[in-house]
Amino acid sequence: MTQHAVVMPRQKTPALNLSLVGGGTWSLDAQKPEHFTMIVFYRGYHCPLCKTQLNDLLSKKADFEAAGVNIFVASSNDGELAEKTVAEWGIEGLDVGHSLELADALEWGLHLSAGREGTPEPEVFSEPGIFLVRADGTLYFSSIQTMPFARPQFSDILGAAKFVIDKDYPARGEMVSI
Repeated sequence: MTQHAVVMPRQKTPALNLSLVGGGTWSLDAQKPEHFTMIVFYRGYHCPLCKTQLNDLLSKKADFEAAGVNIFVASSNDGELAEKTVAEWGIEGLDVGHSLELADALEWGLHLSAGREGTPEPEVFSEPGIFLVRADGTLYFSSIQTMPFARPQFSDILGAAKFVIDKDYPARGEMVSI
């Protein structure tokens, strides 16, 4: 049984290799950002809050890129549902990965939820998470949630990224004991 992990700041992140909507694959190891790769794990097509969040992200994509932050979004939805998500939500400008294995979601520290009967939720899916990964593959920042509500705002993350880049601010939260 795969256990829920904790991805620690300043430590190497787990591998991430996913198929992309539109074809091809995306690999975290292949990324060469100027400063960060931002990975946004969303709940899936069933989540209207994810639609709002990803449209907001798309509206800020150029600002993130100007700050040296590459963007990737992914869910455990299969390829067909991910394609439907991109088309219906109007997020063609984002690199969208699909078919995230639930064991991989746990390795990233994401929480899993069981779908509720009578809803379009999948049987099991991951809750949202946002990760800023340095070019060397180590974790800088994470926000992992157990619920779809009260997510960090991308304007705040963008402002923080600009600040930490300008001030060479170190990753925090790396201590596991005292």
